[in-house]
Amino acid sequence: MVQSHGLNEPVSAVSWGAVLAGSVVAAALSLILFLLGSGLGLSSISPWSREGLDASAFGVAAIVWITVTQILAAGMGGYLTGRLRVKWLDTPSDEVYFRDTAHGFLAWSVATLATAALLTSAIGSLVSGGVQAAAQVTGGAAQAGTIAMAGKHGHGAHKEGGPGAYFVDALFRKNSDGSASADSTNSAPSAPPTAEVTRILMHAGSWESLPAEDATYLTQLVVKYTGLSQQEAEQRVQALQAKAKEAEAKAKVAADKARKVSIYIILWLFVSLLVGAFSASVAATWGGRCRDA
Repeated sequence: MVQSHGLNEPVSAVSWGAVLAGSVVAAALSLILFLLGSGLGLSSISPWSREGLDASAFGVAAIVWITVTQILAAGMGGYLTGRLRVKWLDTPSDEVYFRDTAHGFLAWSVATLATAALLTSAIGSLVSGGVQAAAQVTGGAAQAGTIAMAGKHGHGAHKEGGPGAYFVDALFRKNSDGSASADSTNSAPSAPPTAEVTRILMHAGSWESLPAEDATYLTQLVVKYTGLSQQEAEQRVQALQAKAKEAEAKAKVAADKARKVSIYIILWLFVSLLVGAFSASVAATWGGRCRDA
């Protein structure tokens, strides 16, 4: 839609220069606030117990900050768009109001697309890497209970840092004082078959599904390579089974909690974007009124 301005000068109903200017300001301010919020948020999270924010608190903080960022950045971009657009002469007030609202929405749309493209290609990878690193540290102990994960990724469970290394090594520990059981008559060999035990656990899938014959065989290996009695070896295998089950259960709870927090953040991100669109549109009408005053 084009109207006449001055001496037959065509004036478009859309001031693209003002829209681009407002969107650039909104995108830049969004980027600044996003970096500030990410730095503050990541610095307040600690992978150690009773330190920093937990996952739920971080989710609430992220939601609040994203919403505040949208209101401030979109509002500033919309206001500048309204102030910088051309003055429409001989145009009804309701039409001017509609155009200002549309200009604010256009500025918000362009800024949102530009910011999303930038964060996806560069900064988003850095921030997501930091979050993933914190999550891996937090759930490292719980992941040790899931022996099957080693088989899925093609790595041995007893490789250094592998999820099942602790449980395999714990099987062949001697007594707390480093000696063998008093009931033992033979000295135990020094090199337990950790690779074989790893294959047994990977074949079983997890400690919870360990077959009875494999449990018996593991008990015999513990007796042979630690010098413990049959009863002590059985108790050790059963105790490690219980610990592994508990660790696996904790891992599932932690994963479910993280999934719920992620869903909440995505849903509230959608809401915050709608709030940003509304803020830009309202601010554009305010700027347009100041422009025509």
